[in-house]
Amino acid sequence: MRLFRSEEHVRRVYDRLGAVCPAEQLWRLAQSWYGDRLDPEWEPRGRTGLQASLDGVGLTGPFWRLG
Repeated sequence: MRLFRSEEHVRRVYDRLGAVCPAEQLWRLAQSWYGDRLDPEWEPRGRTGLQASLDGVGLTGPFWRLG
């Protein structure tokens, strides 16, 4: 995770990497990705379940596709 100093800094990183997301969106992803991790019944979700977490918070497009 990177925090940015300015909108110009965000634009430079986006131009280099091709994707950025706001901290609030990242927080929602963390909740979806790790929220049930301490549940005694927890099992890994695999690529499909993890992709659903990304899609569910609006992180879509080629950059956010899991290989």
